[in-house]
Amino acid sequence: MEASAGLVAGSHNRNELVVIRRDGESGPKPLQHLSGQICQICGDDVGLTVDGELFVACNECAFPICRTCYEYERKEGNQVCPQCKTRFKRLKGCARVAGDEEEDDIDDVENEFNFDGKDKKDMQYLAESMLQGHMSYGRARDFDMPQVVHTVPQVPLLTNGQMVDDIPPDQHALVPSFMGGGGKRIHPLPFADFPVQPRSMDPSKDLAAYGYGSVAWKERMEGWKQKQEKVQLLRNENGGKDFGIEGDDTDIPLMDEGRQPLSRKLPIPSSQINPYRMIIIIRLVVVGFFFQYRVTHPVNDAYPLWLTSVICEIWFAISWILDQFPKWLPIERETYLDRLSLRYEKEGQPSQLSAVDIFVSTVDPMKEPPLVTANTVLSILAVDYPVDKVSCYVSDDGSAMLTFEALSETSEFARKWVPFCKKHSIEPRAPEFYFAQKIDYLKDKIQPSFVKERRAMKREYEEFKIRINALVAKAQKTPEEGWTMQDGTPWPGNNVRDHPGMIQVFLGQSGGHDTEGNELPRLVYVSREKRPGFNHQKKAGAMNALVRVSAVLTNAPYLLNLDCDHYINNSKAVREAMCFLMDPQLGKKLCYVQFPQRFDGID
Repeated sequence: MEASAGLVAGSHNRNELVVIRRDGESGPKPLQHLSGQICQICGDDVGLTVDGELFVACNECAFPICRTCYEYERKEGNQVCPQCKTRFKRLKGCARVAGDEEEDDIDDVENEFNFDGKDKKDMQYLAESMLQGHMSYGRARDFDMPQVVHTVPQVPLLTNGQMVDDIPPDQHALVPSFMGGGGKRIHPLPFADFPVQPRSMDPSKDLAAYGYGSVAWKERMEGWKQKQEKVQLLRNENGGKDFGIEGDDTDIPLMDEGRQPLSRKLPIPSSQINPYRMIIIIRLVVVGFFFQYRVTHPVNDAYPLWLTSVICEIWFAISWILDQFPKWLPIERETYLDRLSLRYEKEGQPSQLSAVDIFVSTVDPMKEPPLVTANTVLSILAVDYPVDKVSCYVSDDGSAMLTFEALSETSEFARKWVPFCKKHSIEPRAPEFYFAQKIDYLKDKIQPSFVKERRAMKREYEEFKIRINALVAKAQKTPEEGWTMQDGTPWPGNNVRDHPGMIQVFLGQSGGHDTEGNELPRLVYVSREKRPGFNHQKKAGAMNALVRVSAVLTNAPYLLNLDCDHYINNSKAVREAMCFLMDPQLGKKLCYVQFPQRFDGID
């Protein structure tokens, strides 16, 4: 059944009911009309403050938001302005939330919710008109109530900071069904024919503690999710432009996950950062006294040496001060991968995530072991990202046949390693570092076949290492006539300083499949052309060559540059980067995203 008039909330710890009544019968009239400015979130009027002024939620950019959306955003959302990302400050008459600044003024419940002081005993109810719409319960029978009109006490609605009684019933979330005339009862109570005497709720107690509307809220959530998908589809068809929402779509929730920011800054508690700041200040004071002594006590017998040492010490001090700036106010960020999927990976549709070309550079396989490069490549091929959106380019600036053969062996082993990682959610996805971990590898694993498959994969990797080591041992002694390929032709890179460009595609969407028949990311070997007498700009020139090659083959809008010994220790790293680069608001201002390096084996 549909309960459009109200709600009964009860507590199992008390033998009583709490009635939250609607004010559509006899509530006081608003003092003045609303300003007419439209809220950019829900489409309602912004409204006025308790002082009769236009309600302004953000003091920085004055982004138009109504009081309902402002309070819901502070209580349930990320507590920042959708436009300028400034944290909302608590306004007069609004409830406190975690993180609000301390105030010296008395701010009890009466001031916080702006209750009038005429007769506090008449303030019986507290309603939050944020959910907007009907609540379907689907149980109990319909009982017509006698046409009895009761005096409805004043209800301070949090819509715009003043008493409102002409809000239509479908805009209320918490209104009683059996207190108005001709309404319908939610549950067949034995005392339904008698008016229920409501009582004022405990203002200090959260309304959710009474336990109401769980079944109806689940049904309601499913409804607005379906409506949100329709709205998103219409917005895509209209080129991303906003359009008016009419009819039943007016009750689409304010906090739609697909529209929220894909990342946010995490506040660092003062108790953690202030001790380190005190240490920085103490060190700075000590450095100041040190330089005062050094400058005021020159060494006359070795004045040039003294002056040189003082200049070097000043330079090191300036470098230390510059290094302390990011440590004085560190920034920690959090990404929302589920929101990224809701926005760009809709079910039944191709992924809209941007493609990424990943560059790996190496020069001398004798100084940079091929096994290390192979682990980096394997971690790239196994990333948690659409396979048609990832391409790995390996730059061999030494044009070594050992690197070429090792990459060929790596592509064959990747056909077994990649499906194993994705099936069992392996982390990290570089086999050398995964099998070397001293942890309980059975933690969070629920598939009975995992142990058997892990043992088989570890044996496969050990055999792969033996093949790579055999190639390294064979490459220790170069033949006098140079290396030859499998077909008998000379290896083009026998002369490191004079050879043509070489490009070999090992894996790709056309032929690169794993043991389970799934596609693998593209893997390309590149060795740029070199001629004597030209400055090849070392690694910078190799990167330029990779950019030109990738522009012809894949032309991805984003590039990730890695050294041959920098494997990806988080398979979702590319997705986390996209939470910044593909954010509709933040992505327009970004040039690149840099991950901090974490080295293994450091004490």
